Amino acid sequence: MAVALAGVAQAAAIDQIRLTPVEITAKEAGGAGVGTSGVVGVRTTVLLGDPTKPGLYTIRLSIPANTKIQAHTHRDNRSAIVMSGTWYFGYGSVANGKGTKPLPPGSVYSEPGGVAHFALTRAEPVVVYITGFGPTDTVYLNAENDPRSK
Repeated sequence: MAVALAGVAQAAAIDQIRLTPVEITAKEAGGAGVGTSGVVGVRTTVLLGDPTKPGLYTIRLSIPANTKIQAHTHRDNRSAIVMSGTWYFGYGSVANGKGTKPLPPGSVYSEPGGVAHFALTRAEPVVVYITGFGPTDTVYLNAENDPRSK
């Protein structure tokens, strides 16, 4: 039992961070990394933890205007906050504009583990912060829609 409790305590430990918006913007952003859609143009900045490893993580996604992300799932439960722009987000196995709800800045939504969802941007780029408990992944419902295989 002591080993199990030690493992939980270790998994719960996170680094101390304090980042201003300027410091976040200055951090290195990579391409669409682990736990993202893999869509070209999406930029990922890891703010806390490591989404490839067990533990809490937060990533910042910058999504260009006129981007469509097809239906996919993640293994972990995630929550997100829209920081800028209007994010059109929906649940279901087929991405379509009618199935989305416009989420302006300050909106919160969830990505339950194993639940298919999709999103899109329109005329403006969007920034979203996503928090989950890794390791995470992205699995497209239709392999032909996976931009990482193209």
